[in-house]
Formats: sequence, structure tokens, C-alpha cells
Amino acid sequence: MTTSKIRTLPAALALALAAVGVSAVAQTAAPATAEPTLTERAKETGSDAVDATKRTTKKAVNATENGAEKAWDATKRTTKKAVNATEQGTEKAWDATKRTTKKATHATKNVAAKTGDAVETAGHKTADGMRSAGHAIGEKVPGTAEHEAAKK
Repeated sequence: MTTSKIRTLPAALALALAAVGVSAVAQTAAPATAEPTLTERAKETGSDAVDATKRTTKKAVNATENGAEKAWDATKRTTKKAVNATEQGTEKAWDATKRTTKKATHATKNVAAKTGDAVETAGHKTADGMRSAGHAIGEKVPGTAEHEAAKK
């Protein structure tokens, strides 16, 4: 076979098949009701699927946005509550520390004053005891004022 025959053979075959198809279409009677063809039904089904996908996607986007906004608002509220609770707790702790420090300061002052009084009292008693001992010794030593006073 030559190349020209190889090229024309598929073309001739295609024409023959097309002619058979055209005559078959011409012989079939048009249906009384105009039902959509398979291609038209596929197009409509595809169009419906696209529309449904658009609607569903739009609903999903809105739901996601609403959920994200609600989550953000809840996070803000919870964070505010946590901050307020922390501030209040810190303030209470600070006030308690101030009160306790004041009490400790007053207690320390009171103890220091009592200790000072006790030391002073002990010092006076010691001095009085030393004076008494000095007088007793002085009464026994000739030439002292206590010795002279004891004689009279």
C-alpha cells in the first residue's frame, strides 16, 4: 500500500460511518414529547451539582466564620476574666501582706518595749542590790560614812 491510500482509508471509513449515522437519524421519528437528551441531562445535573456545591461551600464558610468569631469572643471574655481574677488576687495578696507586715511590726515593737522594760528593771534591781551590798560592806569598814552612821 502506498502512503496516499493509507491516508485516505481512515477518511473514507469515517465518511461511510457518518453517512450511516445520518440516514439512521433521518429514519427515526422525532418523539412526541421533547425529552432532554442524555447530554442535556448531564449538563443540568452538572449545573445542579455546581450550584449545590456553591451553596454548601457558602454555608460552610459562614459556619466557619461564625464559629471562629464565637471562639474569638469566648477567648477574649475568658482572658478578661482571668486578668481580672489575677488582678483581684494580687490585690488581695498585697493587702494581706500589708496587714500582716503591720501586725508583725507592732508585735516586734511591743516585744522590744517589753524587753527594754525587763532589761531596765533588771538593771535597777542589780544596781539596788549592789548599793545594798556596798552599804553592808561600808558599815563594816572603819572610816566610811556608812560605818559612822551604823554606830549612831
